[in-house]
Amino acid sequence: MNIIQKPAVLVFLSLLILNGRAVSQSNTTYDFLRLDIGARASALGGSFNSNTGDVNSIFYNPAALSTLSDKQASAGFFKYLLDINSGHLSFSQRYKDMGYFGGGIRFINYGSFEKFDEQSNNLGTFSANEIAVSLGYSNMYKSDFHYGINLKYIYSGIDEFSSSALAVDLGVLYTIPQSQWNFGLSLLNAGFQLSKYGSTNENLPLDLRFGVSKKLEHLPLRVHFELDDLASSQEDLFDRFKNLSIGGEFDFSEYVKFRIGYNNRERQDLKTGSSLGIAGFSAGLGFKFMKNYSLDYAFNSLGNVGSTHRIDVGFNWK
Repeated sequence: MNIIQKPAVLVFLSLLILNGRAVSQSNTTYDFLRLDIGARASALGGSFNSNTGDVNSIFYNPAALSTLSDKQASAGFFKYLLDINSGHLSFSQRYKDMGYFGGGIRFINYGSFEKFDEQSNNLGTFSANEIAVSLGYSNMYKSDFHYGINLKYIYSGIDEFSSSALAVDLGVLYTIPQSQWNFGLSLLNAGFQLSKYGSTNENLPLDLRFGVSKKLEHLPLRVHFELDDLASSQEDLFDRFKNLSIGGEFDFSEYVKFRIGYNNRERQDLKTGSSLGIAGFSAGLGFKFMKNYSLDYAFNSLGNVGSTHRIDVGFNWK
């Protein structure tokens, strides 16, 4: 196996072990874009398309940026199994009457690997990493209908080899404040490659998502439902509706929130035998302190493979 084939296989296997969502379409590249971003969204099982008031919506539905009341920034990091690390940075603010502008960076590093030539001579080590940089814009029509767009640059590097792509995210969000309903629809990763590893162009992981959330009338609880990957080429239409995620966010107080979630696709893709355990389930906590700061934590079960833990810090100001 030559030096480019080996890292590609290792990276693919790492993603396969860690998250079924990341490899649901084997004919696409840059599949790290399918991974959840942010501890709050992760704790909700990834059902974040119809969420409001969170700067990390830039990674799920850019239309929700115009629901922010203040300037907001977020940073997060989490460690996968093995030596794989990932994180993000995001920021958004309103600029006069022009609308809301935001930016987001997400990255993943797969660690170090030993490198061999075709004669099995050890050539040292190499690393593999991927990054996506998004610039977003959002605004509203009247007060209930929000729309947004991201322009996204994507880079992937394995040793001295690399590829890149350009994509857009489109989103709309409709809120009904009187009854506390939110409806979100987004199309993510619509684009093309600028440069490629080999001689063949690969598809980006196009993802059409629809989400709905509702704040219950007599409980301090908002429930989230979402369907992902609705643009997939699966012949059976019913199979597309298996990509369901459900989440709930319970407000203990203004300063403490408890979250729980379930992602059906992750549970099905993480089957590693007769027992699934709690694969696909997630939970987390959110804390607000000193008025402008927040701390979020999420636990995600990968079943027999293991689990992941995420921590985000956030800051908002006028």
